[in-house]
Amino acid sequence: MRVVVTGGGGFLGSHLVEQLRQRGDDPFVARRADYDLTRWDDAERLFRDAQPELVFHLAAEVGGIGANRTNPGRYWYANLMMGAHVLELSRLNGVGKVVTAGTVCAYPKFTPVPFSEDDLWNGYPEETNAPYGVAKKSVLVGAQSYRAQYGTNAIFLLPANLYGPRDNFDLETSHVIPALIRKMVAAEDEVVLWGDGSPTREFLYVDDCAEGLILAADRYDGAEPVNLGTSEEIAIRDLAELVADLTGFEGKIVWDASMPNGQPRRSLDVSRAKQLFGFEARTSLRDGLARTIEWYRASLPVAR
Repeated sequence: MRVVVTGGGGFLGSHLVEQLRQRGDDPFVARRADYDLTRWDDAERLFRDAQPELVFHLAAEVGGIGANRTNPGRYWYANLMMGAHVLELSRLNGVGKVVTAGTVCAYPKFTPVPFSEDDLWNGYPEETNAPYGVAKKSVLVGAQSYRAQYGTNAIFLLPANLYGPRDNFDLETSHVIPALIRKMVAAEDEVVLWGDGSPTREFLYVDDCAEGLILAADRYDGAEPVNLGTSEEIAIRDLAELVADLTGFEGKIVWDASMPNGQPRRSLDVSRAKQLFGFEARTSLRDGLARTIEWYRASLPVAR
């Protein structure tokens, strides 16, 4: 089968490509440097070059709270256009299946915990990442609409917050776990963190997410969105203490309550994924963090 992975050179995409290769596939890796999927001509050229039968659409423009506040227009436009182009070109080229990664940021700000897929439309997303979340929800609408009108087999998955080796550790654009790791590995006396530490999050190790994408591609052909996660919720304050323990950071953690917290709580109901295609996350948060910290330290330049 001819497989394309958009965003295949990125964080999640690179792990998915590894797993596909391990099972004998030879995926076409669509990198942004070669194909800017916000541009129709580039997206069309990708489909012409790859002639895919299966598309994993993972390409996205995304970042943490700070990056979302700085780039709301770009994140809305880029994610909306990439998703629309992939769906339309999949239709035009008769692609057999499209697997799209959505985002937990699409859920309403005050969704009852654990988040059920049935609550996705019961409110507006948390303001700091709403443009990104709304763009992804629009792609879900597109996938369902293309299925209804054209018979396009497009499925839509909602992963929890991802982390793991090869994550983005740039403090300007990173999510919370890589930011914590980078700060605590580098600091000696003190780290300053945004908010008050009270929000909760659910984190999914990147290799577990890649496994979930493959299982869904193999076993799920439905119109309804499906959560991918662990159903384990942790407060950011407790997460910071865990990262401090694993990195050996013994300094002071200072919370800057003048900065935004983001969504108050996030935790997913993951029963649908288990029922529909047998997905269960296998990596504990502590083990996943230890692997991520080990990878990050190994990636640092050696002092001369």
